[in-house]
Amino acid sequence: MKMRDTFLKPMHPEGRKFVGIFAAVTLLLFLLSDVLGWIGVGLTIWCYYFFRDPVRITPTRDGLIVSPADGIVSLIEKATPPAELGMPDMPLTRISVFMSVFNCHVNRAPIAGKIAAIAYRPGKFFNASLDKASADNERNSLCIEMSDGRQLAVVQIAGLVARRIVCFSAKGDTLRTGERFGLIRFGSRLDVYLPDGLNPMVSLGQTMIAGETVLADLATSEATRIGRAD
Repeated sequence: MKMRDTFLKPMHPEGRKFVGIFAAVTLLLFLLSDVLGWIGVGLTIWCYYFFRDPVRITPTRDGLIVSPADGIVSLIEKATPPAELGMPDMPLTRISVFMSVFNCHVNRAPIAGKIAAIAYRPGKFFNASLDKASADNERNSLCIEMSDGRQLAVVQIAGLVARRIVCFSAKGDTLRTGERFGLIRFGSRLDVYLPDGLNPMVSLGQTMIAGETVLADLATSEATRIGRAD
């Protein structure tokens, strides 16, 4: 691997406009002061880093549910999926992955399937790490129907800094496991509602890698992990 590839990751097209704006402002700052200019350089590099879109190696075995986002598992609890999706009104295991402004913010499909429903709901902008963010914050929800008829919900949630949810997919689209389906600017959260009866294979505090870290396995009845990752 070349050193260039270690530091220069691909950038998602959604970030080009923002990096361009940061770069233009940086040039103006250099006209005012070298110190301000170099601060602008640092912010431009951060903006590029924020919109990075690295290649991910997604597990190929059928039935594996992977994390839709980079970040930390902030909550694992029973909750009812968003009503706007029209899914059965019953509590399912919800895994919440909190993304800081330093995480990659490209969102990936947790499982292969067809988008049976998609719904956007405006809301507030509480800190995405809070419990009430799932119910009160702006969100975009997807219901993915798998080949065996089971359904899974994945919800993009805006946060305190994030004010823009982007979704590239539409109802009726078919997604592959790990396929990019959206992005949230700048710090936010993804909720995954597992199919009924499925137990999570992750712990609170565990670091997630989008498209790679396995959240659950449709083919196993492994008991829920207890405790918290160090």
